[in-house]
Amino acid sequence: MSAVRVLSELDPATTAAVRDLAVAAGRADGREPFSEQFLINLRGGARAGVTHLVVGTAEAADRTGGGLVGAGDALAGYAQLDGTSAELAVHPDHRRRGIGGALLAELTARAPELDVWAHGDLPAAAALAASRGLERARVLWQMRRTPEAGALPAPTVPDGVTIRPFVVGEDEADFLRVNNAAFHWHPEQGGWALEQVREREAEDWFDPEGFLLAVDADGTLLGYHWTKVHSPTAAEPAMGEVYVLGVDPAAHGRGLGRVLTLAGLHHLAARGLDTVLLYVEADNAPAVRVYEKLGFAVHATDVMYST
Repeated sequence: MSAVRVLSELDPATTAAVRDLAVAAGRADGREPFSEQFLINLRGGARAGVTHLVVGTAEAADRTGGGLVGAGDALAGYAQLDGTSAELAVHPDHRRRGIGGALLAELTARAPELDVWAHGDLPAAAALAASRGLERARVLWQMRRTPEAGALPAPTVPDGVTIRPFVVGEDEADFLRVNNAAFHWHPEQGGWALEQVREREAEDWFDPEGFLLAVDADGTLLGYHWTKVHSPTAAEPAMGEVYVLGVDPAAHGRGLGRVLTLAGLHHLAARGLDTVLLYVEADNAPAVRVYEKLGFAVHATDVMYST
């Protein structure tokens, strides 16, 4: 096994190899190994608070003399540390060689207070976490609504409320106000700044027509439903996503969560997307009940392991 290399940024060849590793691991495990923010962190050079851990293949080490990859090389393992949060993956062709353990040991050495996401509740991930004394701390469900759930009910928009698309360059500040109020408790979704919005506006999937805002008669933003479209892959058809949905706490009790959910689902259905996914904390019983009533069921599980 090559040594773990610690880098503040990745060169283009290594970035490409990380993406190839993610594809290979996703095919082998049935779950993509890295979340959206961690993939965004691969772009644009060095980022404050982000560290990359790379294990090259023995073949690449022989050629480069340093364990990094060159153009066309595979990557044996990769981990990313963003603050105190981490994700890691080992290429299926290089597993059971101690690479995952070496990456996790380096992560825990660098961040004694560490949260590691494992996408898919896989026995190998649980065993690796246990080997370093990490414990299950959060469980995130991916729920899906499929055609078998039947027809969507129509949304009933309250009097005085209008649902309209997001306007780039105008609605960012209001979105951040409502988002950060609605998710003040959430470690990933809360505390956003304009940077996080701009990064997502630059993504290929971003479509302001699918970013729905509920506004009061005076134009005050009450809530939003930001949808996302996933392109088809070899394993999955094209599908929609309830990317993030939030209601201003000051507007609770008006039924806007259900209305916005349905408005987004109808928008996705109009685009021919009859399968829709979302992510929800497994212990958020009220939200889970709402989604179950709309025909969603648990499809997959992600687990956060913490020191």
